[in-house]
Amino acid sequence: MFPLLPRLTARLNQLCQGVSRPIGHCLAHDSLNSNAAAACTQQRFLRGNTVISVRRLIYWAAALAWCAAWAAAPAAAAPPAIDPAALPALVDRLTWGFTPAEFERARKLGTQGYIDAQLSAPATPQLPRAIQGYIDRLTISQQSASAAFAKISEYRQLLRDMPDGPEKTAMRRRMQAIASTRAADTARRTTWRALYSSNQLHEQMTWFWMNHFNMYAPKGHVGVALADYEDRAVRPHALGRFHDLLAATVRSPSMLLYLDNHYNRAGRINENYARELMELHTLGVDGGYSQKDVQELARILTGLGVNYRSTPPKVPAELRSQVVQEGNFLFNPRFHDYGDKLFLQRKIAGTGLAEVDEAIDILARHPATARHISRKLAQFFVADRPPDDLVAAMAKTFQSSDGDIAATLRTLFASQPFIASLDAGKFKDPMHYVYSSLRLAYAEFPPVARVDTANQWLNRLGQPLYRRITPDGYPLTQSEWSGSGQLTSRFDWARRVIVAPGRFYQAAGQKPPVQLPPVPSLPEIYKRTQRYEALSPATRQAIESARTIQDANTYLLASPEFMRR
Repeated sequence: MFPLLPRLTARLNQLCQGVSRPIGHCLAHDSLNSNAAAACTQQRFLRGNTVISVRRLIYWAAALAWCAAWAAAPAAAAPPAIDPAALPALVDRLTWGFTPAEFERARKLGTQGYIDAQLSAPATPQLPRAIQGYIDRLTISQQSASAAFAKISEYRQLLRDMPDGPEKTAMRRRMQAIASTRAADTARRTTWRALYSSNQLHEQMTWFWMNHFNMYAPKGHVGVALADYEDRAVRPHALGRFHDLLAATVRSPSMLLYLDNHYNRAGRINENYARELMELHTLGVDGGYSQKDVQELARILTGLGVNYRSTPPKVPAELRSQVVQEGNFLFNPRFHDYGDKLFLQRKIAGTGLAEVDEAIDILARHPATARHISRKLAQFFVADRPPDDLVAAMAKTFQSSDGDIAATLRTLFASQPFIASLDAGKFKDPMHYVYSSLRLAYAEFPPVARVDTANQWLNRLGQPLYRRITPDGYPLTQSEWSGSGQLTSRFDWARRVIVAPGRFYQAAGQKPPVQLPPVPSLPEIYKRTQRYEALSPATRQAIESARTIQDANTYLLASPEFMRR
């Protein structure tokens, strides 16, 4: 194992052979001070008529000991490799659903090459031209969030001066429709991107963070800037640095509206956002913070809010230089608490918006945040109860890389628990189930034109997009999605996908724009892509005894195996 070891051993034996006595009486001793030890190395031994220095013997003995230790030490364990037979399962895990084309892409790249490609994919989704055309025609693509907020501001002014009556009611509905239309458009765009973007892991991570930093779109005017929130705060940082992601969400108008921080003012603090920022977004419920920390963070966040108009707010002359307006995000120094704070045992001087940046630095780099985020990522990709040693390894990477999300995922994907989980599977929430059904069944069809049908089914299955009322986001565990009613509805969905594809290609009350062929045999696709043998004997028997291809396809989509990814 170490070619110099035999030679060093022989040389040391040769030097020591026949050594009789030291010249003088200075032998190495534990109690020697540094000067005495240095003098001792100058002593000489006699080997026959040859004088040998102690220093020379020490040198060769040390070299021998070092080489022996090197030879005896076990080689660093290589990270476990993913079996090529698990490639279909890997594709299923990293995407919104397995397709033959995605499997072929992964097969050409190899398991590690495929993981690398997904982790390094650009944030901008790569979409079919038809899908991009659908998205470009949405209101959120035609009108900016700032223009929408300005329109709402106009309505507010008109409503303020308008007497009660039908006209006022109608105008209030038009104002409310601005937010609801934009939220519905954001949901449509999310589904199109999930179904057709080639950057599938980035799409999953964008949704993961949208769910982690959750908000309820129907609340007030949250939905107005929901698409902007994804585009500016979440998507660019979904595989980047957690610090940057966190900082971007803190300046999001939608987040500030949802968690009531626009009401948070000096002398009249609102703790909602401060509490969720620590409990859900960073440290976790067991993150070691106190109620006093919540109050101090709320004081730090005072003055962060939303400006519906482009004109700056009216503030005293001495505060004008501290006004910060970025889009519709507003830091209004008139409402900020400029007193000093003690947050997580760190003193923060009352300087204004810089306090927020300092608090973000503390939270993003806190060890509890590393553990909380790592555990949640492992829960999403590995198991409902991920092993503690995996979470610890991920947290170590998270901290050493300054919160690099892609690096943390690399540690996860190279772990034995992740590789083992590819065989066991991870239970699909409704989004994964609905999207994976469409991606497989319609893989050879034109791009789905009407995603409202899918989004309506997500509502029926209990996971409507951007409509989780509480800030904790939708749960990631099987127990929340595996009840009997849920599974019955999933069978109904599977049947609808197979027998009525036209519903996904037509506007309400219209015929499909193209004549669609029947959905091809999904079991045959499974056979061609090395997935069929992974089905249980009971599932294969049900498929093989089906009377029609439609029945066989339905049984596959409703099977226990397809419920897992």
